[in-house]
Amino acid sequence: MVLAWILFAIYMLGTAYLGYLGHKQTKDFGSFAIGKGDMNPWVVGITLAASTASAATFIINPGFVYVDGLSAFLHLGVSVFIGFTGMLYILSFKFREIGAEVKALTIPDWIGKRYKSKSFSLYFAFLNLLSFAFIILLVGGISIVMQKLLDVSNLWALIITIVFVTGYVLFGGTYAHVFTNLFQGSLMAVISLIIIVHGFSTLGFSADFWQGLQAEDPSLLDLVNAKSKLFNDYYSTIVAGLVIGAGLVCQPHILTKALYVKDNKTVGRYIGVFALFFFLFTMLLMVGFWAHGTLTPDQLVDATTGNFRQDLVMTVYLQNAFPDWVFTIISVVLLAAAMSTLDGLLVGISTITANDLVLNLVEKFKPELTDQEEKMRLALKASHIVLVVLAVGAFAVSLNPPKLLGIFGQTGVYGLVLAAVPPLLAGVLFKNPSKKLVWTFSVLALVIHFGLYFFGKQIFPNANLAFANPGVTASIGLLCTAIPVLIIEFFKK
Repeated sequence: MVLAWILFAIYMLGTAYLGYLGHKQTKDFGSFAIGKGDMNPWVVGITLAASTASAATFIINPGFVYVDGLSAFLHLGVSVFIGFTGMLYILSFKFREIGAEVKALTIPDWIGKRYKSKSFSLYFAFLNLLSFAFIILLVGGISIVMQKLLDVSNLWALIITIVFVTGYVLFGGTYAHVFTNLFQGSLMAVISLIIIVHGFSTLGFSADFWQGLQAEDPSLLDLVNAKSKLFNDYYSTIVAGLVIGAGLVCQPHILTKALYVKDNKTVGRYIGVFALFFFLFTMLLMVGFWAHGTLTPDQLVDATTGNFRQDLVMTVYLQNAFPDWVFTIISVVLLAAAMSTLDGLLVGISTITANDLVLNLVEKFKPELTDQEEKMRLALKASHIVLVVLAVGAFAVSLNPPKLLGIFGQTGVYGLVLAAVPPLLAGVLFKNPSKKLVWTFSVLALVIHFGLYFFGKQIFPNANLAFANPGVTASIGLLCTAIPVLIIEFFKK
């Protein structure tokens, strides 16, 4: 326990120092939001990988693989990786070009300027608040690890997490996010290699292990797990993963990374760096298989509630697979993994709320305020206030977290990205896209996703689709809206 606190204190001090360096680079609201547009591709690539492979990859998703087996690995790992990387390549180059031309700071800002509509920007600023669900996932994942590592209660884990991360983001903005993510991402890569090499060397290449897993439950090694509530057909397992992986690129803290660099050549380089690191992080989902060879179900029972918690799989596996001192080091890095995404998300949501919600409302109700510098100072203050409000809200909700953090976080953030896909795709691929068309299909995507997720079983009682899997409902919403938009724009005269 003493070692854990020492290492965690060193990590906090190092991160705080990087936050200070970020503060020195942050001169105004523009640099708080996206930096100065001249960052190194290796820095941006590692930052993006660290932001993308968050608490979900490192802490939460191995539990789905433990429960549902190969089908969960194919959906959450392979399919999402391919879809995400492919869409990132399709959108980033033109997104950067247009964003640099119109001086966009956020995705709603980019959409508003691309379609010449402040109302459209305001619409996405409101939708961006759905990111709050993903913040809860991250904070909950961090709390799970911190309770095991530092022997603190959920209350103190939440206080430490929220005060620390919000503090250095409040202080240093995007530069603090980038500097700390470079540090955190590098640690994540080293620890990922240790876990993966250990897992394959002890269990992964053992025929006896896989035969034992087959004997325990044959469905765990089926491409489609008929017993699963989430991955019980090829659409839910493969297609939904590809589609939602592509859609996730449209998260506010992901695609805007293209605005961090100066030209398209640099964009290509950081995408390559990202793909390499993200693939490494994705392989950590193998822990869901290996946990069957080292854990018993009773070890995954929440001591407080007595309920089975699949979210505990990664931390309990590591506790059993490694000596205490190694587990301590790895756990500190798991905290870094979750914090690396949390800080990026906090920068994104606070920037969007300040720039695209507060400023748009100010311009609407106070048109006499025309001084641009005064507006930027107002936006910077607003972004800081938003950060504090988010911190308080996340603390309140996380005191009694949802049963399945992964599903809760996915449901909200998928709604946000679904709405953004039609205007982003059309805006990048076509010269004069129709605002009315993309806005209509953006709203329709939300209706389909949330409608099927909450009422799918009642509306389609005979359907075999796993409506309880938000990836399924979101992918249906995306396919039913993005494809028609592309077809109509392509044949439009």
